[in-house]
Amino acid sequence: MPHVLDLRGLRCPLVLIRARMVLQALPPGVSLVVLATDPEAPIDLAALAADTGRSLAQTRDEDGAWRLTLSL
Repeated sequence: MPHVLDLRGLRCPLVLIRARMVLQALPPGVSLVVLATDPEAPIDLAALAADTGRSLAQTRDEDGAWRLTLSL
């Protein structure tokens, strides 16, 4: 089951910092789903995914929020 982190309303670099902290604390094999409204979030989390060897899937809701999933 993925871990969901709701960071809507936060701006760069807080989205990246908090996602990195939570990702480090997750058990192996658990995906992290980040909900964010910051337009830079997909770019920042793509870099985080590359740094940690994870894949990144992204979708955008009708309200403009991003749903970014980091998984192994």
